[in-house]
Amino acid sequence: MARQELGPAGLTVAHAVRRVLREVVAQGLPAGRTAGPRPVRGVVVGVSGGADSLALAAGTAWCARRVEELSGLAVRAVVVDHGLQDGSSAVAARAAEQVTTLGIEAEVVRVAVVDHGDGPEASARAARYRALLADRDAAVLVGHTLDDQAETVLLGLARGSGTRSLAGMAARQGRLLRPLLGVRRAETEAACREAGLEWWTDPHNGDPVYSRSRVRAALGSLDAAIGPGLAEALARTAELCRADADLLDRLAATVLLEAVDEARPGGGLAVAPLAVADRALRDRALITWLRREGVDDVSLRHVRGVAELVTDWRGQQGVDVPGARVVRRADHLEVRRS
Repeated sequence: MARQELGPAGLTVAHAVRRVLREVVAQGLPAGRTAGPRPVRGVVVGVSGGADSLALAAGTAWCARRVEELSGLAVRAVVVDHGLQDGSSAVAARAAEQVTTLGIEAEVVRVAVVDHGDGPEASARAARYRALLADRDAAVLVGHTLDDQAETVLLGLARGSGTRSLAGMAARQGRLLRPLLGVRRAETEAACREAGLEWWTDPHNGDPVYSRSRVRAALGSLDAAIGPGLAEALARTAELCRADADLLDRLAATVLLEAVDEARPGGGLAVAPLAVADRALRDRALITWLRREGVDDVSLRHVRGVAELVTDWRGQQGVDVPGARVVRRADHLEVRRS
């Protein structure tokens, strides 16, 4: 099974992986603000045992054998066991066993999931990415598909979170790569069938307790009601919104740089650059500033209130934000801790 030729669906997955890996090998890995890019020394495939990640592993194994630019790279899989369900160790062991038959070394990593108040899904995701990104010299592949992207956009739309949320998941985020954002879930399942791989279906995927499970079910109903192609349309929306959001973030960073007053005791923001900025840029600059000041869970209401200290100053006492208060003193904004 390790050396067999891929079927049509498997080739679709493999070609998607090849495009992304060639690009990251040519460009290198990010090294920080001052240093240049670093060479890619290895490739880590994140495997859960589901169809998406097993198909990704099979496609990566094919690339390791066939793509000249990848020769010499250490390709391995990391199977993360969150330990949150009965039998999770058996699922992880079975996934690692199947990956090994593809010609890739596989390691099972058991992680401790500690909920710091963000919920079990977010806590498990944070623990998983810590394990996958442990090797600083490796590019890390994860198996999010076009369907996952569509669900992410729909979640952002339901939350009213703005352009950045509608931008969905990035194809590349530092060392983290998502090669399959243009591949449907049905294709990854077909690729597994072609390769004789048996995938595991997470029961949480159908549990309505989880918001993504509800969105997944709703997306199927909406596709039937509106017509085929909804998932693809949502994924295209993410691509367009990401380009817009990236540009706005760069412009907002310039506004924030002009407003930051490092010479002022205690820091703060000068009001003048914010007052003349477009609202879209001003709001982004304020969000970034508040987060840098350690203010978590910034909502639209908080940002609107702080923006009024700039655009509609009437001597207000200040705006309460989580754990602090933002006040205006003359022509500056300051964050004061509670």
